[in-house]
Amino acid sequence: MLQQSISRLEHLTETIPEILSKIEDEIFSKKHSANKWSKKQIIGHLIDSATNNHQRFIRGQFEENPEIKYDQNKWNEYNFYQEIEKEQIISFWKVYNKQLIEIIKRITKENLIREIKINDKNLTLEFLIIDYVVHLEYHLKQILKE
Repeated sequence: MLQQSISRLEHLTETIPEILSKIEDEIFSKKHSANKWSKKQIIGHLIDSATNNHQRFIRGQFEENPEIKYDQNKWNEYNFYQEIEKEQIISFWKVYNKQLIEIIKRITKENLIREIKINDKNLTLEFLIIDYVVHLEYHLKQILKE
């Protein structure tokens, strides 16, 4: 299952940026309401997810049950994704995920079963990696269906 998630993530980082780049800026930045994210902000959310999961994937290997959580709305707001150029956000998303792929490939089997605390739940690194890709795919489908 983990290898399948790595393969899916590799495929997404190679194919999705070109698809996103073809979306017109106006459509990519359009907010359907004040409290809904634009496509640009959804990619920003995925960058924030990468950032927080990066911490989980690293700290989870050497800290004893670290607790790592974040306020997704505040992260999106204060990263100013809506104001940043589309290509910058897409490029950053791709590069960050390529880095995560390299890290994930090197996590030992022993460390994959180590746990991280998230919202009162203890979850293994392996679960978090698989869930990261599922979460990513969910939001990419959300962007592409509109």
